[in-house]
Amino acid sequence: MNFSDDFSSNNYDTSKTLSLISLIHSKAECYLNEELKKKGLPNLSTSHGFILYNLSLKKEMTMGEITQKINRDKSTTTALVKKLVSLGYVEECRDCQDSRLKIIKLTPKGMSFNSATDEISKDLQERCLRGLTQEEAMILSCMLHKIKSNF
Repeated sequence: MNFSDDFSSNNYDTSKTLSLISLIHSKAECYLNEELKKKGLPNLSTSHGFILYNLSLKKEMTMGEITQKINRDKSTTTALVKKLVSLGYVEECRDCQDSRLKIIKLTPKGMSFNSATDEISKDLQERCLRGLTQEEAMILSCMLHKIKSNF
């Protein structure tokens, strides 16, 4: 059965799309937690991991930038960053030009966490797209971006 045959078979109930997305998220989070445990890494939330990942892309970020990037409110971001500071994955410092701004940077421990989780992320991505053609994966990504833009 190919992709277009699959749609025409009418086996899918679109009223359960959000439940399906939620279930996939939950299963992916369980997979990540199991893999982190196997590597002896702490059981951080996906938001913690997303902060560390984003900091690996930029050398430093303000709390406001992190808040925007992870789509959480300021108080939640503050709590997430405080935990990462207490675990030694990031450090906080004040901006030289504007002392009101907190700058967050990865520590060497945070960099090593990202290196260790890079393989896990690749495995998760591969697992997620297993059984899909490249075209199907592109269509899926396009559709998910369209859904995201509705919010």
